Amino acid sequence: MADPETPKAVPAARSDRSRWNWLLLPSIVLPVLTPLFNHDSPRLWGFPAFYWLQFSFILVGVTTTTFVYRMTRR
Repeated sequence: MADPETPKAVPAARSDRSRWNWLLLPSIVLPVLTPLFNHDSPRLWGFPAFYWLQFSFILVGVTTTTFVYRMTRR
């Protein structure tokens, strides 16, 4: 039987406070600012700017999320 006064191992608190996380901010804020890209032109392969910019925001978001994950994993 273990001694009742023996301290038990406490798991270390995880901190998600990394400067790399700031790179995620543009991926969150830019798609919300629709007046900046609510245009018909320029068209890319026949698609209005609004649609292909939304698609590019997805690609940028996935890329930055992957990069931040790789830089902050332990």
